[in-house]
Amino acid sequence: MSNKDFKGKNPVEEPNAQNVENEEATNLQEQAEKKAEETTEGDNTSDELTALQQKYDELNDTHLRLRAEFDNYRKRTLREKSDLIKSGGENALTNLLPVIDDFERALQNIEKAEDMKAVAEGVDLIYTKFVAYLKSQGVKAMEVVGKPFDSDYCEAIATIPAPTPDEKGKVLDCVQTGYMLNEKVIRHAKVVVGE
Repeated sequence: MSNKDFKGKNPVEEPNAQNVENEEATNLQEQAEKKAEETTEGDNTSDELTALQQKYDELNDTHLRLRAEFDNYRKRTLREKSDLIKSGGENALTNLLPVIDDFERALQNIEKAEDMKAVAEGVDLIYTKFVAYLKSQGVKAMEVVGKPFDSDYCEAIATIPAPTPDEKGKVLDCVQTGYMLNEKVIRHAKVVVGE
């Protein structure tokens, strides 16, 4: 068989050079597209990493600043509390000084005074002034005589038989006055209770 016969029988055609070049060009184009996609994906990943790193840095910086601010706040409040403890009673004590001055004047005049009634009135005025000062500071005396005994406010130092059945379990006498500061007991009243 000659080549002519072979051509007529639809032989497998040998790849011609143009087809090979087209395939290679297509393959090269596909590879270039893949590289471009990978580069784009790499750029996107790189951009995302940069953005995330920047966000992390911002949050970390904010966190560190907040910690520092809180630490400063804590130190400042501790210092303020310490100052209040040291000098908190200063105002109360300063307002007591006029009462002490009045007592000093009274003591000086007691030795020279001939009228004891005037001295008693002077001491009564000082006492009234002192009680008014305590009230202005929120301190008040507890009235417990004649009321039922309450261990939250009173301390029983003695019990005696009640003169009448109605006075049983009630406070009959107050030996030492109790005081409250803004509804808080600062000294319990020492009382005698009827039994």
